[in-house]
Amino acid sequence: MKVAVVRFPGSNCDQDAFHSLREDLGVQAEYVWYEETDLSDYQAVFLPGGFSYGDYLRCGAMAARAPVMDEVRRFAREGRPVIGSCNGFQVLCEAGILPGALMRNTSEKFVCRDVWIEAQTKRSPWTSQVDRPLQIPVAHGEGRYVCGSDGLKKLQDKDQIAFRYVGESGNPNGSEFDIAGVLNLEGNVLGLMPHPERATKPILGSSDGLMILFGLKLVAAG
Repeated sequence: MKVAVVRFPGSNCDQDAFHSLREDLGVQAEYVWYEETDLSDYQAVFLPGGFSYGDYLRCGAMAARAPVMDEVRRFAREGRPVIGSCNGFQVLCEAGILPGALMRNTSEKFVCRDVWIEAQTKRSPWTSQVDRPLQIPVAHGEGRYVCGSDGLKKLQDKDQIAFRYVGESGNPNGSEFDIAGVLNLEGNVLGLMPHPERATKPILGSSDGLMILFGLKLVAAG
């Protein structure tokens, strides 16, 4: 399979995504510039972390309106795999592909450390192989997931909560219900604040991210 790693002005985790997909997951990955309007040669999309457009207006707000996002929406509608980590999660929410929004951390500080997350559903290919807590790094200043009481009830009723922060590492940003990642209704789109692409080999401190990234293959396989 071939994965499009979308690059926006200000992306800084695109190389992490590119190399983890190619070297550790074993799939073909290619960089795709944000002005691209045709992703028909690809089977999956990865929206990487960083500071797209310098985080002006709101994190991910400008990137959500980039030309390539029409193709990302098509991928989502067609049931193809789409994953966004950190800024990529913010972009997916701003684009309306995923519910909720990401706000400034309650500490009002940038947080960069390992956290523990736990899968909350088995219905998604992204989480179906996760049978234990995962150690994954975070690096963000605006990762507090908010959706309101009504939104939270909908997420719970529709089984769209993918991951929650657990363990002694705690909730690094003050997210509602300790939410670390959410799914779209169909389960083919995953957004999460932790960086699975930075946890794909022991030398990085953890290889737990591969258990999440393997969902790319499972979604593509149907």
